Amino acid sequence: MYQLVTDRVIAALEQGVKPWSCPWERSNQSTMLPMNLKTGARYTGINVLLLWSSAAERGFTSPYWLTYKQAQELGGNVVKGQKGTTIVFYTLWEKEDGDGKLDRIPMLKTFTVFNLDQLENIDKPDLISEPTYTKNEFNLLPHVEAAIEKTHAQIEYRGSRAFYSLGDDKIVIPNRDRFHSQSDLYATIWHELVHFTGHPSRLDRNIMNQFGSKDYAVEELVAELGAAFCCADLGIIGEAQHESYIASWLHRLRNDKRFIFKAASLASKAHQFLLP
Repeated sequence: MYQLVTDRVIAALEQGVKPWSCPWERSNQSTMLPMNLKTGARYTGINVLLLWSSAAERGFTSPYWLTYKQAQELGGNVVKGQKGTTIVFYTLWEKEDGDGKLDRIPMLKTFTVFNLDQLENIDKPDLISEPTYTKNEFNLLPHVEAAIEKTHAQIEYRGSRAFYSLGDDKIVIPNRDRFHSQSDLYATIWHELVHFTGHPSRLDRNIMNQFGSKDYAVEELVAELGAAFCCADLGIIGEAQHESYIASWLHRLRNDKRFIFKAASLASKAHQFLLP
């Protein structure tokens, strides 16, 4: 277990997973140490790194976590399909020595927790329901806005997470003034628009994949490459973060020599669909 935990932390560092490098401004709560919502206890030691790493990789914005049982006790439940994060704790194992004395040996055990973003029917603390953030101002590009409009995608600007909901067939993007730059905004929008093309009524890609699976990695790289293709086509320049994300996925799946070819082909089809 020690090695597994160490490998996970090393993997996160090698992939450039940094909670502070999100392309939009996070609310003040995101700087907090991870905390158990029911007990109010803050997680410590290696668990802080494990939970921060999980939050960064999976886009969680809440610092609060619960076990499955605790969520039920609070009247909530885990959203279908969500996977928990494994953390650790020490327990003492008592063993009698040759003299009849009890030796207490610390043993490392694991348990699973879920971020509040993965739960439903649980009241969120005021700190989360009323986030604050620094507004950023930059000019929008009329020809890019027109291209986005022509996709006929349903886009809502709210919250602090960017995602495409397959079930609702809609895209959610953080408010525009949360983004650091014009290029970060448009890179994020086109990333989610590429996911949007995977709907069964469009290009019908396999986009319902479990986090961490090979197919999940393929779709994420398709979205990053597709966004890069679209941004280049539209003449969007700046310090967009395509390269760093692509590099992390390539690093994660470098042993599959056909991976990049498959992803690039699918990304080109998405690009051509969005900007015919």
